[in-house]
Amino acid sequence: TPLPFQVTMRRFGRKLDVERLRAEVPLTAFFFDVLSADGAVLLGEPYTRRFAALEQLVPPQARVPRIVTRDALEAGRFFERAIAAGHEGLMAKALGARYDAGARGAAWLKLKPAHTLDLVVLAAEWGHGRRRGWLSNLHLGARAPDAGGFVMLGKTFKGMTDEMLAWQTAALLSLETSRDEYTVYVRPELVVEVAFNGVQASPQYPGGVALRFARVVRYRPDKRADEADTIATVRRTGHARIEQG
Repeated sequence: TPLPFQVTMRRFGRKLDVERLRAEVPLTAFFFDVLSADGAVLLGEPYTRRFAALEQLVPPQARVPRIVTRDALEAGRFFERAIAAGHEGLMAKALGARYDAGARGAAWLKLKPAHTLDLVVLAAEWGHGRRRGWLSNLHLGARAPDAGGFVMLGKTFKGMTDEMLAWQTAALLSLETSRDEYTVYVRPELVVEVAFNGVQASPQYPGGVALRFARVVRYRPDKRADEADTIATVRRTGHARIEQG
């Protein structure tokens, strides 16, 4: 089962306790591309040419699994198998694309499942730049029934339209309990649907977990705060990966 990135990074650049970490976090190399072969630089070659070279150099068991297909159902099944095996998702690559080191573009796309949770807004920070004057960065919390309150999971300012920013600023100010220079704290009454790509262990927040790439989908006026998702639900969502962390 693949380990979360935050776990494998414990091996990166280590100079102390190297042998102990090798035992605790064993790693195996898998190859997905080749940049040079037999003295020839392949950076400018199309992906099909580079992968053909990789097939000549690396045995199948050491290569990252891949398929080439136009069939959406076949691609979907491949995606589901990757998720079931514990991977975060897939990379979709254009067959004619060259290797642009360090560059982002449409030739390589990350495909990950998006999860959603209904969380409660605990506070919001004033925005900057174009969002100045609006409450923008939301503090998100899950219900903690045993403690009789809410546990913060992180913050997000992503996914909001100008209309949503204007609405939530007015709504949150009506729920204000206190504030400091940057943040307005509110009664935990507003429920918001949040999409995210995963859950990871985090000592930064009281619940011990945080959401990865959280973004707002919509507010849920049809839900009360006591109907929001619990911290136990959040932990179950990311249980396998948190357990390894």
